[in-house]
Amino acid sequence: QVQLVESGGGLVQPGGSLRLSCAASGSIFSIGTMGWYRQAPGKERELVASITNGGRTNYQESVKGRFTISRDNAKNTVYLQMNTLKPEDTAVYYCNANKYGLPYWGQGTQVTVSS
Repeated sequence: QVQLVESGGGLVQPGGSLRLSCAASGSIFSIGTMGWYRQAPGKERELVASITNGGRTNYQESVKGRFTISRDNAKNTVYLQMNTLKPEDTAVYYCNANKYGLPYWGQGTQVTVSS
């Protein structure tokens, strides 16, 4: 089993920044790609960004140039730096990890972008 705990969400004004963190624990050996998803009210969960254990990244088009995903394998932690936040970024953000083809999810952290 892999446990994922997110932190760093909150309320921020448009144009502001937040940094999300996700710490993995438990059976962390051989964790592969990790990523961040988000789900806004009434919408489906969508991929925001992902990173392989080799550091290759992938971003949703709407966040390119604003969000940066990074990973510290020594700390078993993945980060999402979010800059120039927009109201449409408001959602619950979930950390995801894949191990041997099985997905694991964190409990989610709320990000609200509002003036």
